[in-house]
Amino acid sequence: MNTSSPAAVDNVRTWTEGVPVEEAARAQIANLAGLPILGGPIAIMPDVHVGKGAVVGSVIPTHGAIIPAAVGVDIGCGMVAVRTTLAAVDLPDSLAAIRAQIERDVPVGIAAHARPALEHATGKRVAPLHARMAGLQSRYDRLRVVQRLGRFDHRRVWNQIGTLGGGNHFIELCLDERERVWVMLHSGSRNVGNRIGEVSIESARRIAERDAVRLPDRDLAWLTEGSPEFDEYVTGLRWAQDYAALNRDAMLHLVLHALSRFFPHAIAISDSAVNCHHNYADVEEHFGRRLWITRKGAVSARDGELGIIPGSMGTRSYIVRGKGNPESFCSCAHGAGRRMSRAEAKRRYSRADLEEQTRGVECRKDKGVLDEIPGAYKDIDQVMADQTDLVEVMHTLKQLVCVKG
Repeated sequence: MNTSSPAAVDNVRTWTEGVPVEEAARAQIANLAGLPILGGPIAIMPDVHVGKGAVVGSVIPTHGAIIPAAVGVDIGCGMVAVRTTLAAVDLPDSLAAIRAQIERDVPVGIAAHARPALEHATGKRVAPLHARMAGLQSRYDRLRVVQRLGRFDHRRVWNQIGTLGGGNHFIELCLDERERVWVMLHSGSRNVGNRIGEVSIESARRIAERDAVRLPDRDLAWLTEGSPEFDEYVTGLRWAQDYAALNRDAMLHLVLHALSRFFPHAIAISDSAVNCHHNYADVEEHFGRRLWITRKGAVSARDGELGIIPGSMGTRSYIVRGKGNPESFCSCAHGAGRRMSRAEAKRRYSRADLEEQTRGVECRKDKGVLDEIPGAYKDIDQVMADQTDLVEVMHTLKQLVCVKG
């Protein structure tokens, strides 16, 4: 761990010794470190980069308050991974048909299913998903924050369960160190989580203006525990986090079903499944204090807890086990982390660069995903080297197929 602050301020612990940290990110770290609601030093992960208000790759402990923009608008965004019974020797030379089937079965970008994806799904593995969806539906009608969403297609909420989204969300087939096939995917709470986040960020800004709170960035406005706005947000936050986890599990079901068209025996190995958020907030106890811990691009890594740290498409990803390091609030990085903006990646790289950097991976290689080129991200190996005191590597995964939004 590098304990010096990247912005020469107190109240910061960093794990960034071998990776670049841009000046704009340093400024955001300094802004965070000066907030009066902190319940301890913020922890900066090696994948840190500029975010909305707060840096991505940060763990923010707060006392009696939450910053909605620090949680972000993709509430509950995270990962799921599961090992299948397939091995490398089972796979055909071309994986194009498998990618095409996954893209047909799982809507990407802003698309949704024509009707809820779980509606007619059957089997013992699907029954728990049905129960979780029913629970979400009953809670949804009681969410006060939903009443402030304005014009909103509530039917679409349920049709987007089992959909990927765009940006850096992905579905991958990977091989581990023993040539076993894994399914891994990355997504969150879709449009409904985005809208809950947006209206809550606006509530926090409005309260800060009303109370004349001096902020270094208006996106660092917070909601105070005990207020109606706080209670409204937390109820919506927890619902959206559960929705995101179900969305990932529903997609996992759809991907495994797609694989079964080619490999009838391609079932998941249940004890290998990992489903973890990396954009969320929850109440935890650290150093004898009850704190709200916001992980903005960070994964919980308690002692023995499994997590997922993906690289960019075309590089390696990792299944890890937490070491429970208290200095990081038992957290670790959530991925490689961007080293340049999407716009800069499009300026700097060409389609030929994308083809070269994703050689050997069955994926889109067009200009529509140029901003996701591996060169736009930090070196995942260095990111992992900077957090050996936070996690140990259990499996190393190499992408074979990557579906992007």
